[in-house]
Amino acid sequence: MAIQQCQLNRLLYTSTLMRQQKKKKHGKPPIFSISAPSKLQTHASSRNARKLIDSGAVRPILPKDAAYALNSEGFILLDIRPGWEREKARVSGSVHVPLFVKDMDNSPITLLKKWVHFGYIGLWTGQSFTMINPDFVGEVEMVVPDKDAKLLVACGEGLRSVMATSKLYERGYRNLGWLAGGFSRANDGDFPDLEGTEKLQYATIGGVSYYLLQLLILLQVVGKSK
Repeated sequence: MAIQQCQLNRLLYTSTLMRQQKKKKHGKPPIFSISAPSKLQTHASSRNARKLIDSGAVRPILPKDAAYALNSEGFILLDIRPGWEREKARVSGSVHVPLFVKDMDNSPITLLKKWVHFGYIGLWTGQSFTMINPDFVGEVEMVVPDKDAKLLVACGEGLRSVMATSKLYERGYRNLGWLAGGFSRANDGDFPDLEGTEKLQYATIGGVSYYLLQLLILLQVVGKSK
């Protein structure tokens, strides 16, 4: 996720800076350096998207109202989640273009970031170390070339889709909807036609958190049966 990526960059920058300062005290040059993280493009996109939502240029749509928007207002559901989330659960007929894709770079710095990510995030959530899909808007244009089409942009929790709406608006899409809160806020029946093996609202959960969730569900079932 973009927020996770920023946190990792800051962590790596801080730890590297401390090592460099220790090296200078002993008169030794630093082995390598990482430039201070600037304001990421993802953060700018989030701020722009919030402005678009507040101004009414992008329409927030709650999960309970999504079926009406799709079936009666002509919206196309654009699922921008990574493939491993979509495989668990997805809305039938939705268009899929991921905003984030798995980072395949194996340079020493990236491998270090991946290791930190796994320890702090990946092990618990099952999320892979990702990067922004550089061809995101171009891929959307291929599947939905009509810039006047109504697009309901959706992700798991509503954060990534906020960034996606900003990118799409900048490239000329003007009839945009944002699934407020994402699929995780959906209730059973909000999206009648689903595919996959998991509940739509749980598709973002993986790793150790997934097994904890299954345990909680089992305890609830046992409690109701007593």
